[in-house]
Amino acid sequence: MTRAILIDDEPLAREVVREYLEDFPEIEVVAECNDGFEGVKAVALHKPDLIFLDIQMPKITGFEMLELLEERPAVIFTSAFDEFAIKAFEAHAIDYLLKPFARDRFKKAVEKWLEQKNLTEAKLQVQSLLESSNPAPGKTERIVVKSGSSIKIIPAAEVRFLEAYDDYVKIHTPEGVFLKNKTMAFFENNLDEKQFVRVHRSFIVQVSQITGLTPYEKDSYKVQLKTGDSLPVSKTGYGKLKQLLQI
Repeated sequence: MTRAILIDDEPLAREVVREYLEDFPEIEVVAECNDGFEGVKAVALHKPDLIFLDIQMPKITGFEMLELLEERPAVIFTSAFDEFAIKAFEAHAIDYLLKPFARDRFKKAVEKWLEQKNLTEAKLQVQSLLESSNPAPGKTERIVVKSGSSIKIIPAAEVRFLEAYDDYVKIHTPEGVFLKNKTMAFFENNLDEKQFVRVHRSFIVQVSQITGLTPYEKDSYKVQLKTGDSLPVSKTGYGKLKQLLQI
């Protein structure tokens, strides 16, 4: 029996999916969730094979919810997201259903997933989606992280600097340091380049935190922050800082 979870803040939308799933007796709905917070807990508890996931929900988006999952199931998106944004992840997702969707369209999406020979392939598609770029238009204005058993939303404006840490990124904030399973390249591409600058392969700094730039050894520099931190600056980073700070 295939285990599925419905995650959508609209009860009517969940009811439609549940009704359409009656055509697939091999799929059992083990939980329904109103938002991404509930979704994270339900996925950890039930370990579903498949989730039907809305994108625009209160608290955290469907994409942010996926980022918090340690083990990601296969995903079929059910969303009223505009077509421009859909094209950004269309090639990576198992399928998406643009609301309102008909029963026949829903059936094709589920059959597409059932026909896949290996569930791992579907999970890798979701991973590829999350790592490729920010699927929503515009720059990242917040970062969602897990802190113990809690979920924390960090506004980008509160980020002092980011630091590479093995397969994670350390996010330094006034409230402490948090880990995010993303790459430095992701943050470099998705944070506002007017507010953040990558000064080194291991560091991205918020421009407003910079208090100075000092020489360090031969042909190298360090950037000074309001926090008292002193971070290394690469040649490329120095060029970016010179242009940004107009020095």
